[in-house]
Amino acid sequence: MFNLLQKIGKALMTPIAVLPVAALLLRLGFGDIFDGTVALVMKSAGEAVFSNLDLLFGIGIAYGLAKNNDGAAALSGAVGVLIAKAVYTGIDKEVNMGVFVGIIIGVIAGTLYNRFHTIKLPEFLGFFGGKRFVPIVTALCAIIVGMLAGYFWHYAQSGIDAFSNAIIGLGEVGTFIYGTLNRLLIPLGLHHILNSVFWFQLGEYIYLKEGTEVIANGDLHRFFAGDPSAGIYMSGFYVVMMFGLPAMALAIWITTPKAYRKKAGAILAGVAFTSFLTGITEPLEFLFLFAAPALFVLHALLTGLALATAQALDIHAGFGFSAGLIDYIINYKLATHPLRIIPLGLLFALLYFSLSYLLIRKLHLNILEVELKEPSSTPPVETDSTAEAFIRALGGKENIVRTDACITRLRMEVRTSKILSDEAFLSLGAKGVIRPNEQTVQVVLGAKAEQIAESIREIVGK
Repeated sequence: MFNLLQKIGKALMTPIAVLPVAALLLRLGFGDIFDGTVALVMKSAGEAVFSNLDLLFGIGIAYGLAKNNDGAAALSGAVGVLIAKAVYTGIDKEVNMGVFVGIIIGVIAGTLYNRFHTIKLPEFLGFFGGKRFVPIVTALCAIIVGMLAGYFWHYAQSGIDAFSNAIIGLGEVGTFIYGTLNRLLIPLGLHHILNSVFWFQLGEYIYLKEGTEVIANGDLHRFFAGDPSAGIYMSGFYVVMMFGLPAMALAIWITTPKAYRKKAGAILAGVAFTSFLTGITEPLEFLFLFAAPALFVLHALLTGLALATAQALDIHAGFGFSAGLIDYIINYKLATHPLRIIPLGLLFALLYFSLSYLLIRKLHLNILEVELKEPSSTPPVETDSTAEAFIRALGGKENIVRTDACITRLRMEVRTSKILSDEAFLSLGAKGVIRPNEQTVQVVLGAKAEQIAESIREIVGK
């Protein structure tokens, strides 16, 4: 189950990767940048994505779970979502599964692909064998899912509504819990699953589109649909990613021995600027996650506090990708009280810096010890030698079962991870190594993870 949840968490990144484009199109269609036909086209294009999130999740998750990310799995996911929705709305028009139908069908389609994509049928049915069989069996399963949803989903919906009301009723306390858990789940790669509930399912906003009532679910979707109360589960991340984490990086640099500060500065400046500009934080977080777990717990608690404080100050600022400067500028006019993020961010920068500095000094933490004492041997990402070096670090071709990656992590399934050395990965530029079990290893590399994964697949063939 843990492995499945990790795979689902990774697969969720595929449909989520589409959202920045959709959010940008919606932003350009609000009428203050373009007007007339251009604004209408932009808005319609953006709404087309947000109105079909369930379909995107079904396609993306099926594609992400399938061996070698085959398109037949993605087609099966699309077919399954369309059929399931048609069945359950035919039974009960009041049923609204939201993105959950996409998640459920995506998992089913990806699993069925892995099980049946090589199936052989009798000769007279041979045309329907192999990959062609997967959409057929997925369609049959989707009918069952649709029937179950049509008759029983209202019970699940009641539970989801109760959970939503409970979290919203907790106010800043609920937001603090979410923000803290969001960071604490990062080492396991399960924070995407948590986000899918809060960003795409929690809460409901009804708005008119061409005279028809449309329902938007989730903090992210509701924000871009124009819900003034949305954004509370995103606003505080701007405070953390643009101000807090760069300040923590400064504290780490100042507490580094003077002999190593130049090299430490080169490492920290890049990852801190990435966090500030784009909101991608894992390369920075994994610099201290394993070397200083107490520092990571402090970061998680401060993240929860930042989200709760932003809510208390009535800040509603969403994002399409992550809470970096780019999203802050793009979505500035859609947000409520976005200027308050800056003084709040400066306050949290001071908190992050001072508390991190005191903790590092108090516990005598040596955060960049490996990176600073070992010479860097990271070859250019584009060369084949990089992939070959990672293959050797992974125990050779015979030890590799499956190669995968999300935005920042190389996610490998191996025959055994016991023979692997963390130092070998760190010497290749990894920021951290996670071993959920003996057959799985995750190597945190930053934005180059997917490029390296593709190069490994070309050499190993899996």
